[in-house]
Amino acid sequence: MTRRSGTRGGDAPVDVHDPDGVRLQKLLAAAGVGSRRACERLMTEGRVSVDGHVVTELGVRVDPTRQSVHVDGTRVQVDDTRTYLAFNKPAGVVSTMSDDLGRASIGDYVENRRERLFHVGRLDADTEGLLLLTNDGTLAHRLQHPAYGVTKTYLAQVPGPIPKDLGRRLRAGIELEDGPVQVDSFRVVDSQPGQALVEVVLHEGRKHVVRRLLEAVGHPVLRLVRTDVGPVRLGDLKPGRMRPLNRREVSALYEAAGL
Repeated sequence: MTRRSGTRGGDAPVDVHDPDGVRLQKLLAAAGVGSRRACERLMTEGRVSVDGHVVTELGVRVDPTRQSVHVDGTRVQVDDTRTYLAFNKPAGVVSTMSDDLGRASIGDYVENRRERLFHVGRLDADTEGLLLLTNDGTLAHRLQHPAYGVTKTYLAQVPGPIPKDLGRRLRAGIELEDGPVQVDSFRVVDSQPGQALVEVVLHEGRKHVVRRLLEAVGHPVLRLVRTDVGPVRLGDLKPGRMRPLNRREVSALYEAAGL
Protein backbone atom coordinates (compact mmCIF):
# COMPACT_ATOMS: atom_id res chain seq x y z
CA MET A 1 0.00 0.00 0.00
CA THR A 2 1.25 3.46 -0.85
CA ARG A 3 2.05 5.49 2.21
CA ARG A 4 0.45 8.95 2.08
CA SER A 5 2.71 11.31 3.88
CA GLY A 6 3.70 14.86 4.43
CA THR A 7 7.01 16.52 5.10
CA ARG A 8 8.14 19.61 6.96
CA GLY A 9 11.33 21.00 5.49
CA GLY A 10 13.95 18.27 5.67
CA ASP A 11 12.10 16.18 8.24
CA ALA A 12 11.37 12.52 7.65
CA PRO A 13 7.94 11.82 6.11
CA VAL A 14 5.02 11.83 8.55
CA ASP A 15 1.83 9.94 7.82
CA VAL A 16 -1.12 12.37 7.93
CA HIS A 17 -3.43 10.10 5.91
CA ASP A 18 -6.65 9.01 7.63
CA PRO A 19 -8.27 6.15 5.69
CA ASP A 20 -11.65 7.07 7.17
CA GLY A 21 -11.27 10.74 6.34
CA VAL A 22 -12.30 12.90 3.39
CA ARG A 23 -10.14 13.60 0.35
CA LEU A 24 -8.20 16.77 1.02
CA GLN A 25 -8.96 18.44 -2.32
CA LYS A 26 -12.69 17.89 -1.72
CA LEU A 27 -12.49 19.55 1.69
CA LEU A 28 -10.56 22.50 0.27
CA ALA A 29 -13.07 22.99 -2.51
CA ALA A 30 -15.99 22.80 -0.08
CA ALA A 31 -14.27 25.42 2.08
CA GLY A 32 -14.24 27.82 -0.86
CA VAL A 33 -10.54 27.70 -1.69
CA GLY A 34 -11.25 27.01 -5.35
CA SER A 35 -12.49 24.34 -7.72
CA ARG A 36 -11.50 20.73 -7.09
CA ARG A 37 -8.99 20.92 -9.92
CA ALA A 38 -7.54 24.20 -8.61
CA CYS A 39 -7.16 22.65 -5.16
CA GLU A 40 -5.38 19.64 -6.64
CA ARG A 41 -2.97 22.01 -8.34
CA LEU A 42 -2.29 23.76 -5.03
CA MET A 43 -1.45 20.39 -3.51
CA THR A 44 0.89 19.25 -6.25
CA GLU A 45 2.67 22.61 -6.05
CA GLY A 46 3.40 21.97 -2.37
CA ARG A 47 1.25 24.84 -1.11
CA VAL A 48 -1.01 22.77 1.17
CA SER A 49 -0.06 21.40 4.59
CA VAL A 50 -1.83 19.19 7.10
CA ASP A 51 -0.84 19.45 10.75
CA GLY A 52 2.22 21.41 9.66
CA HIS A 53 3.39 18.90 7.05
CA VAL A 54 3.33 19.62 3.30
CA VAL A 55 1.06 17.23 1.42
CA THR A 56 1.40 16.74 -2.35
CA GLU A 57 -0.33 13.39 -2.92
CA LEU A 58 -3.85 13.69 -4.25
CA GLY A 59 -5.06 10.52 -2.52
CA VAL A 60 -4.58 11.88 1.00
CA ARG A 61 -7.64 11.81 3.25
CA VAL A 62 -7.88 13.81 6.46
CA ASP A 63 -10.21 14.12 9.41
CA PRO A 64 -11.57 17.69 9.27
CA THR A 65 -12.63 17.60 12.93
CA ARG A 66 -9.15 17.03 14.33
CA GLN A 67 -6.56 17.99 11.72
CA SER A 68 -5.52 21.52 10.74
CA VAL A 69 -5.11 22.48 7.10
CA HIS A 70 -3.16 25.48 5.76
CA VAL A 71 -2.85 26.86 2.23
CA ASP A 72 0.14 29.13 1.62
CA GLY A 73 0.57 29.30 5.39
CA THR A 74 -2.99 30.48 6.06
CA ARG A 75 -5.35 28.30 8.08
CA VAL A 76 -8.41 27.03 6.21
CA GLN A 77 -11.35 25.84 8.26
CA VAL A 78 -12.41 22.56 6.64
CA ASP A 79 -14.66 21.37 9.48
CA ASP A 80 -18.20 22.17 8.33
CA THR A 81 -19.55 21.57 11.84
CA ARG A 82 -17.89 24.82 12.97
CA THR A 83 -19.94 28.00 12.98
CA TYR A 84 -18.62 31.57 13.03
CA LEU A 85 -21.03 34.49 13.26
CA ALA A 86 -20.80 38.25 13.64
CA PHE A 87 -23.62 39.67 15.78
CA ASN A 88 -24.48 43.33 16.29
CA LYS A 89 -25.57 43.38 19.92
CA PRO A 90 -28.14 46.09 20.61
CA ALA A 91 -28.04 48.23 23.74
CA GLY A 92 -30.00 46.65 26.58
CA VAL A 93 -29.12 43.06 25.64
CA VAL A 94 -27.00 41.18 28.19
CA SER A 95 -24.05 39.06 27.06
CA THR A 96 -25.38 35.73 28.29
CA MET A 97 -27.25 32.89 26.65
CA SER A 98 -30.06 33.19 29.23
CA ASP A 99 -30.99 35.58 32.01
CA ASP A 100 -32.67 34.73 35.32
CA LEU A 101 -34.04 38.28 35.56
CA GLY A 102 -35.87 38.01 32.27
CA ARG A 103 -33.76 40.57 30.45
CA ALA A 104 -33.14 40.30 26.73
CA SER A 105 -30.05 38.14 26.12
CA ILE A 106 -27.96 36.85 23.23
CA GLY A 107 -29.70 33.51 23.65
CA ASP A 108 -32.95 35.08 22.47
CA TYR A 109 -31.34 35.67 19.08
CA VAL A 110 -29.92 32.16 18.58
CA GLU A 111 -32.54 29.98 20.24
CA ASN A 112 -33.69 28.54 16.91
CA ARG A 113 -30.20 27.49 15.79
CA ARG A 114 -29.24 23.84 16.11
CA GLU A 115 -25.60 24.51 17.13
CA ARG A 116 -24.61 25.14 20.71
CA LEU A 117 -23.04 28.56 20.32
CA PHE A 118 -21.22 30.73 22.82
CA HIS A 119 -20.07 34.32 22.67
CA VAL A 120 -16.44 35.36 22.42
CA GLY A 121 -15.99 37.75 25.33
CA ARG A 122 -18.66 40.11 26.57
CA LEU A 123 -20.12 43.54 26.06
CA ASP A 124 -21.91 45.15 28.98
CA ALA A 125 -25.64 45.69 28.60
CA ASP A 126 -25.32 49.35 27.64
CA THR A 127 -22.58 48.75 25.05
CA GLU A 128 -23.55 48.02 21.47
CA GLY A 129 -21.75 46.42 18.59
CA LEU A 130 -19.73 43.46 17.44
CA LEU A 131 -19.78 40.14 19.25
CA LEU A 132 -18.46 36.95 17.69
CA LEU A 133 -20.47 33.78 18.22
CA THR A 134 -18.98 30.34 17.58
CA ASN A 135 -18.78 26.72 18.63
CA ASP A 136 -14.99 26.67 18.10
CA GLY A 137 -13.70 26.65 21.67
CA THR A 138 -9.99 26.77 20.84
CA LEU A 139 -10.29 29.87 18.70
CA ALA A 140 -12.65 31.56 21.14
CA HIS A 141 -10.22 31.05 24.03
CA ARG A 142 -7.34 32.64 22.16
CA LEU A 143 -9.39 35.56 20.92
CA GLN A 144 -10.37 36.38 24.50
CA HIS A 145 -6.95 35.91 26.09
CA PRO A 146 -4.92 39.15 26.28
CA ALA A 147 -1.67 37.19 25.84
CA TYR A 148 -2.48 36.75 22.13
CA GLY A 149 -2.95 40.49 21.60
CA VAL A 150 -6.11 40.37 19.49
CA THR A 151 -7.30 43.97 19.35
CA LYS A 152 -10.80 45.33 19.83
CA THR A 153 -11.87 48.67 18.41
CA TYR A 154 -14.50 50.92 19.98
CA LEU A 155 -16.20 54.17 19.08
CA ALA A 156 -17.12 56.22 22.14
CA GLN A 157 -19.20 59.36 22.37
CA VAL A 158 -17.80 61.45 25.22
CA PRO A 159 -17.97 65.01 26.51
CA GLY A 160 -15.54 67.33 24.77
CA PRO A 161 -13.32 69.03 24.00
CA ILE A 162 -10.52 66.44 23.88
CA PRO A 163 -7.09 67.72 25.01
CA LYS A 164 -4.33 67.26 22.45
CA ASP A 165 -2.21 65.12 24.79
CA LEU A 166 -4.93 62.60 25.68
CA GLY A 167 -3.83 60.05 23.11
CA ARG A 168 -0.26 60.18 24.40
CA ARG A 169 -1.45 59.70 27.98
CA LEU A 170 -3.66 56.74 27.08
CA ARG A 171 -0.88 55.04 25.11
CA ALA A 172 1.52 55.58 28.03
CA GLY A 173 -0.93 53.93 30.43
CA ILE A 174 -3.56 54.93 32.96
CA GLU A 175 -3.69 53.44 36.45
CA LEU A 176 -7.08 51.91 37.29
CA GLU A 177 -8.16 50.28 40.54
CA ASP A 178 -7.23 46.82 39.17
CA GLY A 179 -3.95 47.87 37.57
CA PRO A 180 -2.66 49.94 34.66
CA VAL A 181 -4.13 49.81 31.17
CA GLN A 182 -2.67 51.04 27.90
CA VAL A 183 -4.44 51.57 24.62
CA ASP A 184 -2.95 50.42 21.33
CA SER A 185 -4.20 53.55 19.59
CA PHE A 186 -6.50 56.52 20.14
CA ARG A 187 -7.85 59.17 17.78
CA VAL A 188 -10.57 61.79 17.63
CA VAL A 189 -13.02 60.87 14.86
CA ASP A 190 -15.30 63.88 15.18
CA SER A 191 -15.55 66.90 17.45
CA GLN A 192 -18.51 69.22 18.03
CA PRO A 193 -19.20 71.81 20.73
CA GLY A 194 -19.46 69.96 24.02
CA GLN A 195 -18.91 66.43 22.74
CA ALA A 196 -16.60 64.26 20.67
CA LEU A 197 -16.48 60.88 18.98
CA VAL A 198 -13.26 58.99 19.70
CA GLU A 199 -11.85 55.67 18.57
CA VAL A 200 -10.11 53.45 21.12
CA VAL A 201 -8.17 50.32 20.16
CA LEU A 202 -6.88 47.94 22.82
CA HIS A 203 -6.43 44.24 23.53
CA GLU A 204 -7.54 44.37 27.16
CA GLY A 205 -10.55 42.31 28.18
CA ARG A 206 -11.21 43.55 31.69
CA LYS A 207 -14.76 44.36 32.69
CA HIS A 208 -15.95 47.82 31.57
CA VAL A 209 -12.34 48.70 30.74
CA VAL A 210 -13.10 51.29 28.04
CA ARG A 211 -15.71 53.04 30.16
CA ARG A 212 -13.48 53.03 33.24
CA LEU A 213 -10.49 54.21 31.26
CA LEU A 214 -12.22 57.19 29.68
CA GLU A 215 -13.93 58.15 32.91
CA ALA A 216 -10.55 58.10 34.66
CA VAL A 217 -9.26 60.76 32.25
CA GLY A 218 -12.33 62.96 32.64
CA HIS A 219 -14.39 61.89 29.62
CA PRO A 220 -17.17 59.53 30.81
CA VAL A 221 -18.77 57.52 28.01
CA LEU A 222 -22.17 58.62 26.76
CA ARG A 223 -22.44 55.88 24.13
CA LEU A 224 -20.12 52.99 23.30
CA VAL A 225 -20.03 50.77 20.21
CA ARG A 226 -17.52 48.01 19.43
CA THR A 227 -16.76 48.08 15.72
CA ASP A 228 -13.96 45.53 15.26
CA VAL A 229 -12.62 42.32 16.79
CA GLY A 230 -9.21 41.70 15.27
CA PRO A 231 -9.68 41.58 11.48
CA VAL A 232 -13.50 41.31 11.63
CA ARG A 233 -15.47 44.53 11.16
CA LEU A 234 -19.04 45.31 12.16
CA GLY A 235 -19.61 47.21 8.92
CA ASP A 236 -23.23 47.99 8.11
CA LEU A 237 -24.70 45.04 10.04
CA LYS A 238 -27.88 46.30 11.70
CA PRO A 239 -28.51 45.99 15.47
CA GLY A 240 -29.98 42.62 16.37
CA ARG A 241 -28.81 41.00 13.14
CA MET A 242 -26.05 38.47 12.53
CA ARG A 243 -24.14 37.17 9.55
CA PRO A 244 -21.77 34.25 8.95
CA LEU A 245 -18.10 35.13 8.69
CA ASN A 246 -16.60 34.47 5.31
CA ARG A 247 -13.60 32.19 4.72
CA ARG A 248 -11.12 35.08 4.66
CA GLU A 249 -12.40 36.43 7.97
CA VAL A 250 -12.16 33.03 9.67
CA SER A 251 -8.64 32.50 8.32
CA ALA A 252 -7.64 35.99 9.48
CA LEU A 253 -8.99 35.27 12.96
CA TYR A 254 -6.93 32.09 13.11
CA GLU A 255 -3.85 34.03 12.06
CA ALA A 256 -4.51 36.75 14.64
CA ALA A 257 -4.88 34.08 17.32
CA GLY A 258 -1.68 32.30 16.27
CA LEU A 259 -3.40 29.09 15.13
